[in-house]
Amino acid sequence: MKKSSKLTLIPLMLCFFSMGFVDLVGIASNYVKEDLNLNDATANLFPSLVFFWFLIFSVPTGMLMNKIGRKKTVLLSLAVTVVSLLLPLFGESFGLMLVSFSLLGIGNALMQTSLNPLVSVVTTGKNLASTLTFGQFVKAIASFLAPYIAMWGAVASIPAFGLGWRVLFPIYMVIGILATLLLAGTPIEEERLEGKASGIADCIKLLGRPIVFLSFIGIMCHVGIDVGTNTTAPKILMERLGWTLNEAAFATSLYFIFRTIGCFTGSFFLRVMKTRVFFTISVVMMALSMAGLFIGESKTMLYIAIALVGYGNSNVFSMVFSQALLSVPEKKNEVSGLMIMGLFGGTVFPLIMGVASDAMGQAGAVAVMAVGVAYLFSYIRCIKL
Repeated sequence: MKKSSKLTLIPLMLCFFSMGFVDLVGIASNYVKEDLNLNDATANLFPSLVFFWFLIFSVPTGMLMNKIGRKKTVLLSLAVTVVSLLLPLFGESFGLMLVSFSLLGIGNALMQTSLNPLVSVVTTGKNLASTLTFGQFVKAIASFLAPYIAMWGAVASIPAFGLGWRVLFPIYMVIGILATLLLAGTPIEEERLEGKASGIADCIKLLGRPIVFLSFIGIMCHVGIDVGTNTTAPKILMERLGWTLNEAAFATSLYFIFRTIGCFTGSFFLRVMKTRVFFTISVVMMALSMAGLFIGESKTMLYIAIALVGYGNSNVFSMVFSQALLSVPEKKNEVSGLMIMGLFGGTVFPLIMGVASDAMGQAGAVAVMAVGVAYLFSYIRCIKL
């Protein structure tokens, strides 16, 4: 990699940090549930709504990249994200939070679709998966900091804001503005699009390729487990151990701490180990985690289970995404749009989990996530490297 490329990665990594803002929806939905006295099914509308927009915007974003370029698309995504973080400063009503989380989801759909292929401009070949994994490591830092900031805001006296747990919104908004300015000032030379730009129908047709379709389902399962654990882990501790939300909120941070460790070490392992071997180890860890979350009654067992799914799920996105991207190299923008559309799993899983947990407790929610883990076992055969 050229020196200029390495310097270019700095603003791109800050964009990955901004991408992690979407994960605040897990802990935020728990606080909104408590503040507005909502049931599980209603509270889970918030994470579901965030990821619903991936279904609508991901493929059109792939088309937009063909017209205005990847960098400009990332800048647009940052602008939408900043606006989404501004809104909760004006209140915490159900309607306002729905609008805020919708914009957060739209901004994140734009960002995830455009940022990953933008990275492929400066990093290619076998280093792509490890670089994307390092980006996920940076993203995970924002993810695991969110519950800590929310907890601090909930219990501390903050005369300058008076926002309580919502203080995390202006903090992340300032970082989002910084990422926008740095990326805008960084020159990135993108390859020119050859031939006629693909339409949405051409893009959807790529799902006819088995590896693209199976990777799409794999991404759905990955993000479903991710958002599901993010949202459900505190509820499991509250249900099994009788903890308050402020005590149980650490579960979300624990998950993201081990996701961060997983991304950081994964960027190394993916350079020295076959992708299929590392993917298999990751899925086995997730399976052990589901068993622990389903039957665990002690703090120790539940913490171990949360740590296992955090580490195991940390590199699944990068491995599946890079597998799909490298399988159709001439259609990177289109494949990226399809893969990010798979983040719609973050809508499907929490909705089903909310109904299951209302019916049979949090064990029902864990059973839904376990179905996603079972699919990832079947995906192992698709990994060629």
